Amino acid sequence: MLIRLWWLIRKELQALMGNTQGRFLLIMPVLLQTALFPFAATLEVTGNTLAIYDQDGGAQSRELIERLTHMPAFTTVMPVAGEAGMTDAITGQQALIGLIIPQDFSRRLARGEQAKLQLIIDGRRSNGGQVAAGYINQVIARWQSEGKGLPELTVRHLYNPNIEFSWHILPSLVAIITTIGCLIVTALSVAREREEGTFDQLLVSPLTAGWIMAGKAVPGILVAVGQGTIVALAARFLYQVPFGGSTTLLMAGMVCYGLALAGIGLFVSSLCSTQQQAFLGVFSFMVPAVILSGYVSPIENMPLLFQWLAAIDPLSHFILLLKGVFLKDLGWSAAWPLLWPLLAIAGVTLSLALAMFRRHIA
Repeated sequence: MLIRLWWLIRKELQALMGNTQGRFLLIMPVLLQTALFPFAATLEVTGNTLAIYDQDGGAQSRELIERLTHMPAFTTVMPVAGEAGMTDAITGQQALIGLIIPQDFSRRLARGEQAKLQLIIDGRRSNGGQVAAGYINQVIARWQSEGKGLPELTVRHLYNPNIEFSWHILPSLVAIITTIGCLIVTALSVAREREEGTFDQLLVSPLTAGWIMAGKAVPGILVAVGQGTIVALAARFLYQVPFGGSTTLLMAGMVCYGLALAGIGLFVSSLCSTQQQAFLGVFSFMVPAVILSGYVSPIENMPLLFQWLAAIDPLSHFILLLKGVFLKDLGWSAAWPLLWPLLAIAGVTLSLALAMFRRHIA
């Protein structure tokens, strides 16, 4: 049975790579998007969470916090206890930036001295962090113009100290390009068999429906891993994005994500009669998946219904996994909450695709 599965996988790969046009369409979009996205994509976000560690508790610090709560960059101000709590809030992406107010803040301002503040920004979301920091600087400048004192704001960026925008774009680009390649390959597979008149030949072959679905899924997963590896290597060695995590974890994440995408692609393919319908089905899934993933705007800013939809979007989990592996040395224990949703989505979508496929057999 495994030999028959191998021949089916080989047939799929030959259909994809057997001609110059197929190889061109699989490789060139990866190279073009890797070259263009880091320079052409720009993002802006608002309505984030600000974490505040107030060691002072005086009148001046309370007034400053009150002003910050009315900033358009933030919808939530989250008090934290200690610098460890601040680090946990930013590391867990509960807050975009954090503000540390020292113990002597109010006393120094009352004496007319300069009082220091520290702003900690999540460098994994560099563009949004810079925008929010700009709002805080405006508040500080207005404070000084009103004669409230001379607070001095120092900024520190976690995971992206120099605010390299490519550090945000390229890990996300691994996920987006992987999504496009794997979905197209798997979604067109069954539809192509129907158009070419070979679908009935598959049905009378010795392979069961489950083995046929596996033969259709494996090439898509291989394409996903291959394209993701190309972009990851370009990010690391061409664009000098740091890679602090485990290569094994990165590859495991790609495989889990490829399984989830293969299930979605095969489910779309099982619903479609032609390759054109399958391509439109992929496009219909792809655009909402990117919007809901947190790549364009933070998930916490979305209405509750869309946050629930984001929870079943495999792209939202994979982007967090990639940024964790690249920028913060994500370990296996911390990665498991991001891996198991991918496996759960794969289990559900592959089961649905298999059920639809068996319905066609019956």
